[in-house]
Amino acid sequence: MESADIQSEDCPAPAAKSTREHQTIIAGRVADLPPGRSLSVAREDGNELAVYNVAGEFFATENACPHHGAPLAGGDLCGHVIECYLHGWQFDVRDGRCLTVSETIPTFRVLVEDGLIKVDVGQRMAGR
Repeated sequence: MESADIQSEDCPAPAAKSTREHQTIIAGRVADLPPGRSLSVAREDGNELAVYNVAGEFFATENACPHHGAPLAGGDLCGHVIECYLHGWQFDVRDGRCLTVSETIPTFRVLVEDGLIKVDVGQRMAGR
């Protein structure tokens, strides 16, 4: 599984839009993240998100495996399961549940508007 680097002149660096309730990050263009692929997106706070395309549905989690912090976007995506490349921990990208041990990772709501992938980081959906 390869991560996609979708930064280009046509798609500027991820931008955050804040409101009182939501903070939205534009992760990139739908056309640049094919099914079965993932990408990492930097947040203003220095953390990263992983965004996944599972058969045309988009999901987002924190990008760090809780075991040793490896970036999940660099792992293998098989269906709704991302596997950390470092030690094989597996997570369901829909809810952040670890299928290997009793851990979870935060997940975030993803919207697709005007061909753009937008992640609402203002409120976690599940996970820690």
